Amino acid sequence: MGESARAVSAGVAQRRGRYRLFAVLGGLYLAQAIPSYLFVAALPPIMRESGVSRTAIGYMSILLLPLVIKFLWAPWIDRIRPFARAHRAGWVFITQSLTILAILALLAVGPTEVGAIIAIGFVASLLISTQDIATDGYAAKYLPEEDRAIGNAIQGGSVAFGVVIGGTLGLVLYHHVGWTGMLVTIAAISLLPLVAAAMMREDDPVPGTATPRPSIRAFLKRPEARQILWIALIYRASEGLVKAMEGAYLVDAGIPLDQIGYLSGLSATTAGLAGSAIAAWMVKRQGLAFVLAMLGGLRTLCFLLFAAHAFGAVAGVWPLFGAAGFQTLIRYMEIVALYSLFMSVTTSEQPGTDFTILACAQLLVYLAGSMLAGKMADVLGYHWLFALATGISGIAVIATVRMISGFMAKQPRNG
Repeated sequence: MGESARAVSAGVAQRRGRYRLFAVLGGLYLAQAIPSYLFVAALPPIMRESGVSRTAIGYMSILLLPLVIKFLWAPWIDRIRPFARAHRAGWVFITQSLTILAILALLAVGPTEVGAIIAIGFVASLLISTQDIATDGYAAKYLPEEDRAIGNAIQGGSVAFGVVIGGTLGLVLYHHVGWTGMLVTIAAISLLPLVAAAMMREDDPVPGTATPRPSIRAFLKRPEARQILWIALIYRASEGLVKAMEGAYLVDAGIPLDQIGYLSGLSATTAGLAGSAIAAWMVKRQGLAFVLAMLGGLRTLCFLLFAAHAFGAVAGVWPLFGAAGFQTLIRYMEIVALYSLFMSVTTSEQPGTDFTILACAQLLVYLAGSMLAGKMADVLGYHWLFALATGISGIAVIATVRMISGFMAKQPRNG
């Protein structure tokens, strides 16, 4: 009876620890999402309404740079412990606190002072990117294999809430209480997720113990890591080509801006919550190879629909609405599956470095496609741009399925 009671007690403790980890991850990802979407979703429309030129607002895209190159300093985040008893929790506390100060620093400037906003925003982006390394490393290290998809779904849901709080609420606050009221309120809300940092539990070795030195080279030395890196580089290679021109094509197809705005906001929020949950359930039931193959196939069909519309083979706006909304759902689901795959090759010695390299790789090819899309649309036309993206997407799916099947076949089986 005593052993039975201990077993029940251990099971209860395990469930509490599991739910605690989920709650912590939700808070950590929300912490970085709120300020991120204040800068990228709320500030540009506010600046435009204040008379800032489109060209100047376009310079805000430099804020994405730290998200692409953060792998360069990821080993130091894995290597350096800011406080004696808090490794990644220490990094979260420091970066979130400084990010809040960056938001408050905007009080000293107005929405028309582009240079100052970009400078402050770039500092905030560096801090948020560094915090992301620590958070992803914590998730990759402490999420058990069976909970990785759920953990990544929590990330997707937190990002969706971040869009609502930092982006949508930011705009509403600006409309009703002005620049100062908006910034003070968002800064105050950003304090709340710091509770998650206090709840983090870590068992990293104390400094000075004989542990491998985190580095990019250590990641590249592992064959299985290089194999997943190839998947990160090819799976989403086609998406930037379509996503970057999606809004422009809808405008040129005669769809009013307000309808495009409603579609974008509604699909992002719905997809962030529903898509992430569905993907987590499917990964658990069907496995990563099946889910990535299915999502890649559906994505390719969406691109094909855009191409058919551009060629004139499909008429009307509803097919475009359906394809655009469904693409957003697919993207959130892809991230859950891809990030679960990335976590499968992270090591306990440098989880932040391993995961960040792969996350940066998939983002890099996505942004590269986005940067090329406009020029290609001008030279080839929408129809051939979308047709090319369709072909690249189909080839990438086939190659990914082959590589992931080979990777899974080499993994040790439990039991």
